[in-house]
Amino acid sequence: MPGTMSSAWSARGELAQGLSGLLLVLFVWAHMFFESSILLGKEAMYWVTGLFEGKHIFGQPYPWLVSFIAVIILLLVVMHAALAMNKFPAGFRQQRALYRHTGRMRHTDTSLWVVQAVSGFLLFFLIPVHLYTMIVEPANIGPYASADRVWSGRYWVLYALLLLTVHVHAAAGIYRLLMKWAPPRRGALINRARARRIALGAACFFILLGAASLIAYMKIGADHADRAGERYHPATAQAPLALKE
Repeated sequence: MPGTMSSAWSARGELAQGLSGLLLVLFVWAHMFFESSILLGKEAMYWVTGLFEGKHIFGQPYPWLVSFIAVIILLLVVMHAALAMNKFPAGFRQQRALYRHTGRMRHTDTSLWVVQAVSGFLLFFLIPVHLYTMIVEPANIGPYASADRVWSGRYWVLYALLLLTVHVHAAAGIYRLLMKWAPPRRGALINRARARRIALGAACFFILLGAASLIAYMKIGADHADRAGERYHPATAQAPLALKE
């Protein structure tokens, strides 16, 4: 009975880790599309900001909604990390054994697990910094506010590291989820090759999209550096003022 209960809890933990990881990956991918709205112009990004703040639904912005979302994501990250840490080597001997095994066997899946573990460890420090900013300064989002934070606030260093690490981690996680839960077709070898292509393709796409978006924010921030702190006002909102003048 104790062994059966332990196996049941282990299976539930495995399922919870997989589901929490999948939710985080889907959020990150959606977040990348929203962030990349800056590539369509400042007004597009301003509209997306209003969406997150509830302006399009309630008629006025409520920045605390951004904080609420950030808190939920942070709790999900903590839960996912706690579940994943149960699989980490507990001591120096286990870590050394894993290192030797990885070096000798050169097994792709084992190497991917190591990549996922290392990237996950880094994300445990990188993600809270980003989310903390969203929690305490939810109103500082927008074409100029975000660009000022990226350039004048030197956040581009954090975001560049976060961009690479999170998508490498997500790609490894998606691959492992596909191998665990996707129905087998045409043999395991083809499944593995297909899963790797999907994971690698997703990582490359979102890293390139994120890099293009980050460069756009850096350019806007550099051009706006002498007016850092000034908020963006869309042309549609400025038009009535011009008529009055």
